[in-house]
Amino acid sequence: MPDTTPLLIGISARIYYPAAPVLDIGGVFTKTLHYLEQSVAHWVMSRHVLAVMIPAVDADSIVKRRDISLRRYADMLDGLVLQGGNDIAPETYGETPIDPRWQGDRVRDRYEMQLLEAFIEVGKPVLGICRGHQLINVAFGGTLYQDIATQLPQAIAHHDAELYERRLHAVNLVQGTRLAQLYPGTLQAAINSIHHQAVKDLGRNLVAEAIAVPDGLVEAIRWRGPSYVFGMQWHPEFMALETLHEEQLDGRPILADFLDAVRERKKRTHAGAAPASPPAVDA
Repeated sequence: MPDTTPLLIGISARIYYPAAPVLDIGGVFTKTLHYLEQSVAHWVMSRHVLAVMIPAVDADSIVKRRDISLRRYADMLDGLVLQGGNDIAPETYGETPIDPRWQGDRVRDRYEMQLLEAFIEVGKPVLGICRGHQLINVAFGGTLYQDIATQLPQAIAHHDAELYERRLHAVNLVQGTRLAQLYPGTLQAAINSIHHQAVKDLGRNLVAEAIAVPDGLVEAIRWRGPSYVFGMQWHPEFMALETLHEEQLDGRPILADFLDAVRERKKRTHAGAAPASPPAVDA
């Protein structure tokens, strides 16, 4: 009898930190907020998929890190999505910020890297979007450009505050990779671009699957280890809302591939298969 239980997909929380002038007006925005962007949740959710936000815990939390086990999330949930948000802190990949604006969110970095490690340890699929894509690269020892315009001035503009998700550029799908297999016959497509940081040095055992045109920045990566770990720099959940460009990359095959991997992992679990071997993820 087939298992009809909905898949439980954990989604890492974005974190909002209050700052002036909001601190002076009172209300909920004077508090630290952990939140899930609606478009991400709705992109993942369906009749057979439920989304569960995973809040971060730090030294100032009411609940202490020693009181919870991230392995329990990995045991109870079927897959993990690392959503977008604040910059990765340069300290997370062994650098110091070259500008105070790019100091990032070290609390979220540590928590998400521990989540990533827990899910890989039990062999459950992980999908990274924008910041999540960068986090995966850093977790495997890779580095980032702290600011594309500063460190790679010859690159195209990858962020436009006015256009936001309507800022599009082309990517080449690296032929022979899993991503290219999801789009047979497609060599190049348009994606949105809402980031000022990007993959610089690839992490251990990661392969690039999409490359920005014309500057060559890495736009998608996949782990070559025993479980499913894929990251994309673009936001497929925004492109799902409306047709922005006739050549834009449809995110549905990526989501379907991820969920198929989740179902297959769940099926193997029920059949008593052993999980994947733990990866070499930097803490």
